[in-house]
Amino acid sequence: MNDRMTTPWGEPVLARFPEDPRDRLRAWDASDAYLLRHLAERRVPLSGTVVVVGDRWGALVTALAAHRPTQITDSWLGQEATRANLARNTVEPGAVRLLTTQDPPPDRIDVLLLRVPKSLALLEDQLLRLAPAVHADTVVVGTGMVKEIHTSTLDLFERILGPTRTSLAEQKARLIFCTPDPSLKRPANPWPYRYTLPDGIGPVSGRTVVNHAGVFCADRLDIGTRFFLKHLPASRGGGRVVDLGCGNGVVGTAMALADPGAEVLFVDESFQAVASAEATFRANDVPGHAEFRVGDGLAGVPEGSADLVLNNPPFHSHQATTDATAWRMFTGARRTLRPGGELWVVGNRHLGYHVKLRRLFGNSDVVASDAKFVVLKAVKR
Repeated sequence: MNDRMTTPWGEPVLARFPEDPRDRLRAWDASDAYLLRHLAERRVPLSGTVVVVGDRWGALVTALAAHRPTQITDSWLGQEATRANLARNTVEPGAVRLLTTQDPPPDRIDVLLLRVPKSLALLEDQLLRLAPAVHADTVVVGTGMVKEIHTSTLDLFERILGPTRTSLAEQKARLIFCTPDPSLKRPANPWPYRYTLPDGIGPVSGRTVVNHAGVFCADRLDIGTRFFLKHLPASRGGGRVVDLGCGNGVVGTAMALADPGAEVLFVDESFQAVASAEATFRANDVPGHAEFRVGDGLAGVPEGSADLVLNNPPFHSHQATTDATAWRMFTGARRTLRPGGELWVVGNRHLGYHVKLRRLFGNSDVVASDAKFVVLKAVKR
């Protein structure tokens, strides 16, 4: 929904992306407002290079556009939301520099504002990448909801940048204040992380997985994907396969190994996920053709161009539980599949994806299930 956020720099109108009039989730929260209020009340000098990391829907850089900030995000949807929100508020083109987590960060950072991500691994990677550009006079302020900030969060700031403390909570939000120590001996960046898969999980048994820090379950194979890998469809003798919401790409890689004639499209809205998928695919010398795409699911993929779509949809948007992403993925899959093409989905049993698939496809069959997960198949008639 469109919503107006009151800030010391005006009242920008903000929305998530893609816009959905039925979506009641805001494009900003109390932690964004708390950070902006702190900057104004303490008269923090916003001069030099201002870098905003993890700005989920562009609320922070839209409010601070007059200070020509640089935004760094791992989310394609977040970056598109930022573009839309800047245009909606008539911010001049070029006022905000947009970077992804795969781009080199600025060489020098004078003000670092950071939304604490859900993933501790991503926070570690971000701080280690940014630390060389931080100097003794850099203003470093983090922000997040109280439930997002833990002792381990503060330990990372302390270990990588310097002495760290927190504010009092306001409206269930908290700020993090860090004083950079340039003499601090920092650890080597462990990301991306490589590991070998165990036996017993189909075509990828004993294969290499490469995970960048932003990928779900970054240091191991999550149990839902493990279950999916044991119940993937048999080789089709070629065709166009889509790994939708690919994460580290292990599902699409498994299909490519089982069916060397297949063309595999890896899609995710996370820049680090798609980088992980490509690295995993390349690390295993997989035969055949693959394409790697960052975007909003299957938007922009030609209609009727796929024979098989494999999907392990997320059911969270940051801290909010929602089925909106899964519904967009299922809708996009139906549009992209050829007649007779199949969508295979893995999910927690309690999510009730079979109801959505029957509503959309007119059919849904259980391929496999256990106490926690179910693999479903829907066919485009």
